[in-house]
Amino acid sequence: MPGLDKILSTIEAQAKQTAGSIVSQAEQKSASIRSEGEKKAQSAYDAVLERCRKNCSFKYESSCNSIDSEMKRELLRCRIECIDKAAETALEKVASLPDDEYFAVILRLAEKYMRKGSGVLYFGKKDLSRLPSGFEKSLNVLAETRGSTIEISPEPADIADGFILRYGNISENCSFRAIAEAEKNNIRDTAAAVMFER
Repeated sequence: MPGLDKILSTIEAQAKQTAGSIVSQAEQKSASIRSEGEKKAQSAYDAVLERCRKNCSFKYESSCNSIDSEMKRELLRCRIECIDKAAETALEKVASLPDDEYFAVILRLAEKYMRKGSGVLYFGKKDLSRLPSGFEKSLNVLAETRGSTIEISPEPADIADGFILRYGNISENCSFRAIAEAEKNNIRDTAAAVMFER
């Protein structure tokens, strides 16, 4: 039996050695898998973190741009409101001028729109009823320098103030409301251009 014990002892020793080798290889393989897994996990973590940073940065930038645009719109709205109020105040001031000053403004404005030929000037009902004497004569003195003649229509135009000057088929609406609206639009355009240039 001693030979059998020796064989068994040899087999056991080989089995231990093989088992040790298998366990060692398994541990090495396990360490390698763990190391590879940690590298992949770190790489995935870094990629997610970078995506999050970029996403947060994009959202922050978008929010800033949105707030900036909203502020510009609000500022433009306030400026337009101020322009509108200023125009209304100017219209009220012109309407409340004494007759001599009011019609002096009318003369200067009419002179600006005079052209060659025969024209007809239309006033609103209120202005037609308070027309100063000699106004048509003063108007035609100015018109002569432009090679023009102007007749004041006895029929009132549908305007509150100012006048409409007509030469044949060409009419200039010089009511103060129409002039103020035209100027407001020009000022609004200028304000908008300044606001959105920045």
